[in-house]
Amino acid sequence: MRSFTYERATDAQAAVAAVSRTGAKFISGGTNLLDLMKLDIEKPSHLVDISRLPLRDIEELPDGGLLIGAQAANSDVAADARVRTRYPVLSEALVAGASGQLRNKASTGGNLLQRTRCPYFYDTAAGCNKRDPGSGCSAIGGFNRIHALLGVSDSCIATHPSDMAVAMTVLEAEIELLDADGSVRRVAIADLYRLPGDTPHIETVLRPREMITSVLLPPPPSGRQTYRKVRDRASYEFALVSVAAVVSTDQGAISEARVAFGGVAHKPWRSIEAEAALTGRPATMVTYRAAAEAAMCDAVGQGHNDFKIELAKRTLCRTLAQAAQAS
Repeated sequence: MRSFTYERATDAQAAVAAVSRTGAKFISGGTNLLDLMKLDIEKPSHLVDISRLPLRDIEELPDGGLLIGAQAANSDVAADARVRTRYPVLSEALVAGASGQLRNKASTGGNLLQRTRCPYFYDTAAGCNKRDPGSGCSAIGGFNRIHALLGVSDSCIATHPSDMAVAMTVLEAEIELLDADGSVRRVAIADLYRLPGDTPHIETVLRPREMITSVLLPPPPSGRQTYRKVRDRASYEFALVSVAAVVSTDQGAISEARVAFGGVAHKPWRSIEAEAALTGRPATMVTYRAAAEAAMCDAVGQGHNDFKIELAKRTLCRTLAQAAQAS
């Protein structure tokens, strides 16, 4: 590891001011950043510790939603009775992620901003436009079994690894950001992440001096919420494909549906096409399959990951069937 300096922020405004210096980065749980520093991928010269800021609370909002502090641990959010009761898709997604030990350390804000698990990103001998802009994408034409199907470019086919972000996408969460000048803005989670295009190293719309302070969940949607994750092993593994769904039915027909995929794109992938194919249709496997075909109509396999297209379709069908049956 390279040498670096360290300070512990005393309040949120001091934290964003401290990170304004060249080479500075925030650190909270460190479950992703420290690994990347050890591999010489992240090279901060100064770390600003925000783990002890008073941003851990989960609070009721006047409209019936919840505010989740950016420093709330993943395990605390998953175990919160209000989250489990009103936003079960979020609790299920969090429990499906990593291990208990990591969930105890990982923060809500850090989870949203974790980096891709593409093996070429982690291999400093390989070309990776996300790690080293202009060096190429070794995954294209390489071993790309875990890589993206949707929203890809000739510069990058990496996926976003967060389970939590997929659930928050169907819940239509908003992210609250604090800038060094004291200004606060909110960004819908659907707008937080950028597609790779020609600049895959620019992953979000966060400005250089901004810090996530909280996540705001609107009042829970009607209907059944569920999360399904398909992976190579039962624990401590990232998704090949995951699906978060919210389904409402009325007399055997789907009155409302929300669908988001994980493991298939550079960001949590909200499928408006699948939702349109579901709304107003009978809650049957024929409808689910039509929605799955619509969701994957623009999917492009890269060779080793071609199987993920059919896997995504089947995962969506099974998730929708489970949600509709219980709604």
